[in-house]
Amino acid sequence: MSNNRATKGEDMATSYGFEAVQDGDKQPLVNDVFHKVAKRYDIMNDVMSAGMHRLWKDAMVASLAPPRKNRPDWHSIDVAGGTGDIAFRIVETGNKEIRTTVLDINSSMLEVGQERAEKRKLTEQVDFIEGNAEKLPFDDNSFDAYTIAFGIRNVPKIQTALDEAFRVLKFGGRFLCLEFSEVDVPILDKVYDQWSMHGIPRMGQMITGDGEPYQYLVESVRKFPNQELFASMIRKAGFARVDYRNYTGGIAALHSGWKL
Repeated sequence: MSNNRATKGEDMATSYGFEAVQDGDKQPLVNDVFHKVAKRYDIMNDVMSAGMHRLWKDAMVASLAPPRKNRPDWHSIDVAGGTGDIAFRIVETGNKEIRTTVLDINSSMLEVGQERAEKRKLTEQVDFIEGNAEKLPFDDNSFDAYTIAFGIRNVPKIQTALDEAFRVLKFGGRFLCLEFSEVDVPILDKVYDQWSMHGIPRMGQMITGDGEPYQYLVESVRKFPNQELFASMIRKAGFARVDYRNYTGGIAALHSGWKL
């Protein structure tokens, strides 16, 4: 496996994939990646996960278990979820009264999400806000659940984002983060490492005509803290009963915590 994985959460603030950048430079570079891939975001996830991201996202929302009974006051936030994948699953799984706010820093991703919400007739339940995960534009104790899928590794100051997640959750609120992680199955780790580092950028080039965004994305997966380190960061933010569940041998992991 690659030995580029971060050993401290703060290392992510100055890494654009494997490239070291100045503090403050990462966010514009990441924004450019997602402006480029917004229209093909689902294809991107299919390429990076061999289609498994759909099952992982279903499992994430099943773990969240949005209320099926009448809870008109129930409101979740999905951060870095511009295209609406998680938000749509949440409101379609729960009852018709629950609401989800999608927050994303990238306007191109939000445009795709809003178009999809209109087609699904979900604009009453899902709203879209442009904003930064490191400084959420919401009051303390605003949400019953906070979700983020394949987005936390693109946030420069991850610990700050986790602190913000804790702040905006109500007492008893749930934090769920789905992210690519460290494979812990012998042989699979080597196979996945070779495929992701070499195959995914080539596939991205073939499908979209631009392999560079995919190169960053696979490098960012390799750089992201492993399961135990990320769990310790979630605890540091104040969350209780923190645990994680590996999917497909650790290619992805679902981290969970509670504000208690």
